[in-house]
Amino acid sequence: AEITRKELILALVASGTTPRLAGVNLSALDMTRIDMSGANLRGANMQAATLRESIMRNANMPFVDMSVVQAVGLDLDGANLTGSNLSGANLQAARLTNANLTNVTLNGANLQGANMKSANINGIKFDEKTTWPDGKKGSQANPADYTK
Repeated sequence: AEITRKELILALVASGTTPRLAGVNLSALDMTRIDMSGANLRGANMQAATLRESIMRNANMPFVDMSVVQAVGLDLDGANLTGSNLSGANLQAARLTNANLTNVTLNGANLQGANMKSANINGIKFDEKTTWPDGKKGSQANPADYTK
């Protein structure tokens, strides 16, 4: 990561309601329970970061690398994740309600217990290792069933 947890918190406090973190390297950073609602994270590298119970409501996160993140209970309500990579992500009990998941890659992601109600899943990519909210794997389920 380019910055430490402390530096991130100080930057979030200083930025007020619209943190700008586009393109920042946040890989492997512990961001547990940090509120980044409304943040601009376009193209950020969040690979292998810890986002347990973090809040990223309405965040702008297109083309973000979130592969292998540990994000149990992450709140992404209304977030724009267009084209992002969530391969191998642990998103158990995550809130993906109203999120834009257009062209998101979920290969090997764990969505057990996640809420995907009203999410946009156009062009979503997944494989047989993807675990859906009800525990079904890959093509055993239709992703659209979880958005109702």
